[in-house]
Amino acid sequence: MSRQNRNIRTKPRPILPVLILAAFSFSVIQSLVAPVLPEIQRELHTTQSTVTWIITAYLLSASIFTPILGRLGDRVGKDKVLFVALIALAVGLAISAIAPNIGIMLVGRVVQGFGGGIFPLAFGIVRDEVPRERVAGTVGILASLLAVGLGLGAVLAGPIVDVLDSRALFWLPMILVVTAAVASYFVIPPSPTRSPGQFSWAASVLLGAWLILLLVPLSEASAWGWGSARVLGMFIAAGVLAVAWIVVEAKATSPLIDMRMMRIPAVWTTNLVSLLFGVAMYGMIGFLPAFLQTPPAAGYGFGASITEAGLLMLPMSVTMFGSGVVTPPLSHRVGAKKVLVVGTVITLASFVILVLAHTREWEILLAMAILGVGFGAAFATMSNVIVAAVPPHQTGVANGMNTNIRSIGGAIGAAVMASVVSAHALPSGLPAEKGYTYGFTALGIATAGAALAAFLVPRNHQHADEHEAQPTILEEEAYAEAAVIGVPGLGDE
Repeated sequence: MSRQNRNIRTKPRPILPVLILAAFSFSVIQSLVAPVLPEIQRELHTTQSTVTWIITAYLLSASIFTPILGRLGDRVGKDKVLFVALIALAVGLAISAIAPNIGIMLVGRVVQGFGGGIFPLAFGIVRDEVPRERVAGTVGILASLLAVGLGLGAVLAGPIVDVLDSRALFWLPMILVVTAAVASYFVIPPSPTRSPGQFSWAASVLLGAWLILLLVPLSEASAWGWGSARVLGMFIAAGVLAVAWIVVEAKATSPLIDMRMMRIPAVWTTNLVSLLFGVAMYGMIGFLPAFLQTPPAAGYGFGASITEAGLLMLPMSVTMFGSGVVTPPLSHRVGAKKVLVVGTVITLASFVILVLAHTREWEILLAMAILGVGFGAAFATMSNVIVAAVPPHQTGVANGMNTNIRSIGGAIGAAVMASVVSAHALPSGLPAEKGYTYGFTALGIATAGAALAAFLVPRNHQHADEHEAQPTILEEEAYAEAAVIGVPGLGDE
């Protein structure tokens, strides 16, 4: 029975609204806490380099758990794992909300990283439940929510803290997440397919190990010294374990990240854009609010309140949403590669402003408006490039992989900014202006790299027939079983 016939014969379920709520909740949480890092630093009596781990630990955890939960969803059911991911996210938020010190706060943020699995699971559910002709558009909507939620989180933080307190930034999202979890339990249907194969614990451990060994020295290098034995040793160990992880993944029948798929030109180039955009985006969102809140007595900054800092960043959310809406039809007319290249170049222009202009509010507003246009265009386009580049049955996996790679980039960006900014301090303890200047320059360089990667995206990125004709071992088994037992949506395709 075809998916279309199944949809006709069964009562439709509001699957998309539930997935949108889950995805939006996770995306808002990523940036909601960034504007209040200075306040949390004072409240928990910690240092700036340590408090930035509130962002880095969260992104690191999400980078590790996203592919793990995606693979578990394939094995035991995406509906079940989505529910577990949402509950874990809610528990992590509760831990952070009651945290008496920075250690417990970071534990809560690590647990919240389970929420990273929401996106690959949602993409897979869309693939299972949505008619084929609507898959690309629906995936694009979910992917764009990540960008929109990131922008809104930075804007909403101030009003929430003004009316309530900083801990409400964890309690309020928890309510949304619990609502999404309950809705998913009753609305999301059981997964129609299961993927056989052994779960690769070795790949999971190696992924976490090399990421930790990379991010810790990146974050602490300013204190330890970039040329210190500890920093260089951890970088070398990270490189060795990363190579070992790639080898293990390449040989695995059920890899966390499909290395064969990564060899598709449109996939690896788009993922490279996503990685570098993640560096720039999360690095900016994590540190620009503190820059804006710096008192002018430091020789720079605007002395903005949390709410005022959010308002200065508001144009990014507005233009990001507008750009995300107009980009899909524009990509259809002029080509996705052109839109992606233009989006990255526009984003680079905004970082040039952030590097050079530190004195007038309108300069920040202009930079944020331009940044939103670039981010929105790139986010909306990357998901469509991925959808067009892989066989239909790999849509969810490929987009989940792209989202995870962006999280890895974000963790790197946050760690680099923390190291660069904290390396230049004034006698008052506040970061010196040149720390932010160097940091924004580093993010601009990452964006320039994303623009170069966008130029490498093939102009014709439709997936090749021969690639679709050669599914992985797991896919061959799943499709063969579906053909025998009549699983809707697989055997009939």
